Amino acid sequence: MKSTAWSSRSPEEKATKLLDITVQVGRTGALTPVAELEPVRVAGSVVARATLHNEDEVRRKDVRIGDTVIVRKAGDVIPEVLGPVASLRPADAQVWSMPATCPSCGSPVIREEGEVAYRCISIDCPAQAQERLVHWASRGALDIDGMGDEIVGRLVESGRVTDVADYYTLDEVELSLLDMGRVNKEGNPIRLGETVAKKLVAQIEESKTRPFARALFGIGIRHVGKTMAEAIANAYPTMDALMAASEEDLAAVEGIGPKIAHSIFVFLRTPQNVEVIERLGKLGVNMADEPANTGEQLPQTLEGLTFVLTGALVQSGMTRDEAGAALKARGAKVSGSVSKKTSYVVAGEAAGSKYDKAIALGVPVLDEDQLLHILETGEVPSQD
Repeated sequence: MKSTAWSSRSPEEKATKLLDITVQVGRTGALTPVAELEPVRVAGSVVARATLHNEDEVRRKDVRIGDTVIVRKAGDVIPEVLGPVASLRPADAQVWSMPATCPSCGSPVIREEGEVAYRCISIDCPAQAQERLVHWASRGALDIDGMGDEIVGRLVESGRVTDVADYYTLDEVELSLLDMGRVNKEGNPIRLGETVAKKLVAQIEESKTRPFARALFGIGIRHVGKTMAEAIANAYPTMDALMAASEEDLAAVEGIGPKIAHSIFVFLRTPQNVEVIERLGKLGVNMADEPANTGEQLPQTLEGLTFVLTGALVQSGMTRDEAGAALKARGAKVSGSVSKKTSYVVAGEAAGSKYDKAIALGVPVLDEDQLLHILETGEVPSQD
């Protein structure tokens, strides 16, 4: 058998001094301690920084600022600190603790029960800005067509946009002049241009009219996805009502529970988040799903029934969101998950795990023809 010398070789380990432990804020708000090292050559390159993963890991390894530590590259690639050399620990070595506030924005940080990571939950934290801004403009949220990673990145770098409310203060002229970070053949900066700027401003204006649930999903509360945002908006159809709800009230909403309720409650009581939400309302973004007075209401024949939609609705050409809205217009509830309380699952083309779960739980499954019958007549077809 041909030998592979590298397979049995132990990673090279070097000793160096731990000068400091700083904190890096990730795009999702997670705070990661980072070892700032006296530069040392390990496995062919100079290492000056290494992740310490989380506070528990720092405690477990008993790493202190001022220690001499052993460093190696995990898989010969990623620098890591194995631990201190206890015999070389100086008398003034400092025990490190996670800061109580975010080093990027100064907001309080939290550690949720059962998790190892501390997080900054401020909506306008600069370290999280770009991800939050892209998420707000995404199709499932406020759907600002054309507001992608590149343009958002340039707006953030220019300092013009720091939080989602800033979108609604942009105008065509300044957008058209936005430097895209590239140059043309003549060496002149490439600008966004009038045509793209005009379309973007129109899309931003249109996004103000999206349903409240979209804004609730868009602001990026941890654990609150699109379906959860819709459930919350059904229970609390205005932002004012939601912000007035207690943690116990939120936990009582079907599908939420204590963990998500706590996340919502804390998020909506963080001053920076409240400030951005209030600005969004003042700038015209819809923060309430009050029933519109559109004339005669459809008979509420589906009241008390809960539907789950899965797969593509090819025959009708509707999206699942559109079909869900049509069911709600007749009084039904629409959920994103199947349970014993589900009344019917509507299975379109390429239905997945929700269909399987419905079969396992004995929940009646409807096809698209039956869905169309319900939407036309307001009556659930017989299962005979």
